[in-house]
Amino acid sequence: MTTVTFKGNPVKISGNLPAVGESAPDFKLTRTSMADVTLADFTGKRVVLNIFPSIETPVCSASVKRFNAEAKHLENTEILCVSKDLPFAHARFNAEAEIKDVISLCELRDLSFGEKYGVRITEGPMAGLFARALMVLDDSGRVIHSQLVPEISQEPDYGPVLKLLGADAGEPEFCGTTATAEHSRLNAGNEPCDDGRKGKI
Repeated sequence: MTTVTFKGNPVKISGNLPAVGESAPDFKLTRTSMADVTLADFTGKRVVLNIFPSIETPVCSASVKRFNAEAKHLENTEILCVSKDLPFAHARFNAEAEIKDVISLCELRDLSFGEKYGVRITEGPMAGLFARALMVLDDSGRVIHSQLVPEISQEPDYGPVLKLLGADAGEPEFCGTTATAEHSRLNAGNEPCDDGRKGKI
């Protein structure tokens, strides 16, 4: 088992993320349309796995918004946002936040993803949910980047992923509600961000 923290408190998770150089385990996850997908469905494309506890929390939703904003800059790449939320919750969030360029997936019918990827929280009030992690697979399904975020309440490190995929790792085109003020983003709008600066949420 591996230990991360949640708001500073140690939390054990089920195992270890697949390491760089390994072939990513296959999975069966469910889309908002209720259709199941497997890793094989993305053969020939690079894959980003944005794994998190719940779309209902600010940090998790911020990561989805960030990747949705970056997706158009990434060639031959699918971004999969994976949690234990029901497809209906993902669909509602996507509609409200106008998320169109990432694929939202959940562990619904096949319950092996958390163990295969070593991200299932095994103790505490969040037991059963996923820890926060970020992985990148090449077009053959080989792991080329792997990050288990050490503190679940913090966003993942986007910079290395975007650099690896050939995208500009600068500021995204939105102002999101996140855990810390410095993560709020500006755009051309004039409505207040969550930290008091100007920009649209």
